[in-house]
Formats: sequence, C-alpha cells, structure tokens
Amino acid sequence: MSKSMTVSYEGIPCYEIRLEQDFKNLIGQIKQLGYASNRKICIVTDSNLAGLHLNELSEIIKSYFHTVISFSFPAGEEQKNLDTVQKLYEQLILNHFDRKDILIAFGGGVVGDLTGFAAATYLRGIDFIQIPTTLLSQVDSSIGGKTGVDFLQYKNMVGAFYQPKLVYMNLSLLKTLPNAQFISGLGEVLKHGLIKSEAYFSWMQENKSRIMELQPDIIEEMVFQSCEIKRRVVELDPKEAGERALLNFGHTIGHAVEKLSDFKLFHGECVGIGMAAACRLSCNFGHITEEECSRIIDTLVQFGLPVSVKGLSQDEILAVSKSDKKMAAGNIKFILLKSIGNAYINPDLSNEQILAAISSVLEG
Repeated sequence: MSKSMTVSYEGIPCYEIRLEQDFKNLIGQIKQLGYASNRKICIVTDSNLAGLHLNELSEIIKSYFHTVISFSFPAGEEQKNLDTVQKLYEQLILNHFDRKDILIAFGGGVVGDLTGFAAATYLRGIDFIQIPTTLLSQVDSSIGGKTGVDFLQYKNMVGAFYQPKLVYMNLSLLKTLPNAQFISGLGEVLKHGLIKSEAYFSWMQENKSRIMELQPDIIEEMVFQSCEIKRRVVELDPKEAGERALLNFGHTIGHAVEKLSDFKLFHGECVGIGMAAACRLSCNFGHITEEECSRIIDTLVQFGLPVSVKGLSQDEILAVSKSDKKMAAGNIKFILLKSIGNAYINPDLSNEQILAAISSVLEG
C-alpha cells in the first residue's frame, strides 16, 4: 500500500508527500530528486528516535550516500530553541557541510520544525527532507514549509517559510508511538474535518474503533485525507496571509494552555481544549447549535482528547493568548465555525467574549 500527492508552492509543483508502510522506497524517492551519492547527509533526530529507529534509517541512507552523520538532541519541546540550532550548526560546520548537502528531519514536529529552520538558515539555505514519525507531524507540521523554534517562553516566534524537497511517511512507525502521542495527533486530524469537511469529520466518527486499533488501511486513508486538506489550504495561502490561518482553529487558547502547563500536556491535547472553547464561542454566536457543539465535544472526548483544564485562570490564558504571534493590529485572530466543516477568521472579539470561551473549558 502506498499513496502520494504533490504540493505546489506559489503555483509550481514543489515536493511530493509519500505515504508508505516501510522504508523500501525511500532511496528510490531520494534518487529521483537528482542527488549525487557524494552529497553529505545529516540525520537530525531526538533521543527517543535515536534509540529506536535511527540505526535502521542510517543503514538505508548509507546504502546510497557515502557520508552519513547524525545529530541527536534530548526529546521535548523545551529543546526547540536557538541553543539546539546552534549546536546543529556547529556539527554541520565541523563536518564541512556545504550548500549542496542535505539535512533529514527524522522525528516529530519539534525535530521537523527545528531541522527545517536550520536548513533555511545554514549557509542561507540547504536542502532538507522530512521523515515525520508521529501522527501529529505527518498530518500537520511536515506539510507547508513552516519552520521555526521557540524563543524564551514564546512558541514558534523565530522561523522561516522553507519548503522540504520530499516528505516521506513510514506509517508503520505509528505502531511504536506511545498512545498519548497518537491521541495528540488525532487533535489535528479532527481539526481538519471541523474546519474544512463535515464528511471527513463524520467519517472519523464512524471509523473510530478501527482508527484506535491502528488498522493500516484506515490509518493510511485518514492520514491521506488530512494531508489533502492541509495541502489545499497551504497551496492557496503559502505564507499565511489569509486562508491558512484557518489551520489555527483551537490553537489560540490551545497554545496558551500548552505554555502555561509548561508543555506537560501534548500539543494535540491543548488543541482539543482550544477547539472545545472555540466551539462554545461559535455556539454563543449562533453559528452552530447546542446539539452540534455537544457532538463536537463528545467526539473529542471519545477519541481521548481533553476538553477542559485544571489549575489555570482565565486571565492568565487571555494574557498569554495576546502574546501569540497570531495577532492582527493588537487583536487576536480567532478561528470560529460557521458550521461543521466551515471555519472563518474573526479578528474582532472582545476580551469578554474570549474570557467566556476560556471559562467554558476551566475546571474548578
């Protein structure tokens, strides 16, 4: 089983997304890009992947490329910073990497974002390939060319738009993913249905048990449909001038909760909380009914996502939301639903309206 799609950038075909069940077609895909075997490769990964799959991938890459090194850093969002990028730059310099050499991002969203940013900025840009290993990175962060790192306590504040040369997904790796991380990825999957396709959201509901069992054909179809939605959005708006902001549904409050929890909650869990708040606000505006709001929140719960949080104050969450990069002229660009599968940008919410949404997801 395998599927593929091509992502265009500013109207020109740019890179292919490959959905595979193993690594057997990886070298063939890389050869199609025209790289000579004397190019140097640096596989960037984290401590979780380094102990699981790095040797396997390294041996596959070494079957074609003469020089393959790896750079591993401790797993976790707190490592997604300029200090880690600086250490990667040093490794590349010491190993004499030039502009024709290649980085491979092998890991989840933290690895992909950081590697992409390093690729965009080392020698003013070298090529990189995404091999996302988590559901979250497969359906979201590996597609669209957003790269970046956190700065101080501000998430993704330093970055660049920089496109990969290939996105290669080995879906079988999802079987080795901790359940909590798989559920976190489902937060972004469900978001895609909510913002763009009621039919896809309903398909997720109908196939819940098969998804949670990680049945290969269902997982492949789910990842493909999510990638297709993300592809369409980023092609229309590659640099987030408008439409692409819809992908931030659930993220304004979600990012604030993520930050205030010191990243103890997974990203997709925080997005689940943020989506629950955004649905309540959409209902308050009369866009979706109480029944639809309940359907959405119940579905999030059925997939294992939290829809509320303890120990935070609504004022804290609002203040952190206002430091988010998704601001426009001092106002939060909040993503709401006109209906299930039809999201829009509302830049005109008052503090009181946002606080009402936040309070709907606070416990105790």
